[in-house]
Amino acid sequence: MTVLVRDFRPADADAWVRVRRAALPYMVTTPEQVLSDLAGSHPDRHYRLLVAEEDGEVTGTAQVGVSHEGTAPGRGFCNPYVHPDSRGRGAGSLLLRAGEEHLSRVGATAVYTWVLDEPANRAFAGKRGYAARRPAHFLRLDLTEGLPPLQELPTGVELLTAADFEDDPRPLFEADRETTADEPSDTPVEFSDYEHWLATTWRRPGFDHALTTVVTVDGRVAAFSAADTDGRTRYGSAMTGTLRAFRGRGLAKLAKNDSLHRARAAGYTDAYTGNDAGNDPMLAVNRWFGYEVCATEVRHVRELV
Repeated sequence: MTVLVRDFRPADADAWVRVRRAALPYMVTTPEQVLSDLAGSHPDRHYRLLVAEEDGEVTGTAQVGVSHEGTAPGRGFCNPYVHPDSRGRGAGSLLLRAGEEHLSRVGATAVYTWVLDEPANRAFAGKRGYAARRPAHFLRLDLTEGLPPLQELPTGVELLTAADFEDDPRPLFEADRETTADEPSDTPVEFSDYEHWLATTWRRPGFDHALTTVVTVDGRVAAFSAADTDGRTRYGSAMTGTLRAFRGRGLAKLAKNDSLHRARAAGYTDAYTGNDAGNDPMLAVNRWFGYEVCATEVRHVRELV
């Protein structure tokens, strides 16, 4: 069989999701999200989606672009995934090579990629000059099992949802910006473009306003737990964070517990989240809920110059 790599076309959206769910079942992915992410991508991101194809069937995918909101210039990313039934036939190598060539053309000086922490995957990356950096965990929680009871709210604390901010989401943008900047990462991000955030986060398909819990203290946004869903059974924690002035008071746990209870009541059965392996506070919160690590990825990097 001949493997070829080409640009993603809108008609590929269902096949893209089929491959991605088979290769990485721990993430909430829908065709609508794939199409929205591509259409709404910032020009400075130089974002491309690539597919590997065998005899007309999509067997691999790759997201490629530049971390334009990163704190260091020139950092690109290329994340290829191949359907488990089609591995070992060259699709991953071709996707990675095409991604690297694209990033080199647009001026990237380094390529970051996530690699599943399995011997074959790490060997694949090492043979191509990629060095291991930070690990991160995928975690799963069975929502059909019991959840911790909802906690009593401290004085001055109120639970809202993102839907309560439909008229003015900017306080949530500010909260997302601050907590994202503090995330442990070897590619830290600081974003400031409110209109872009509205297009790519607030209005992104799958971002569930009703299941996203916001904690306020004396009327100020203090913490939140953002929810992505596939509209069927899968719920994903997109981001859970507490603003600096309110940390150490258990507010992230309060927000996430409320969101998980809402998700279970709405009929979702599988909850997923991801944590940097060094993010001990959030890992402790997730262990308290009963999340278990179901896979680990390791960020790898290769210098292009």
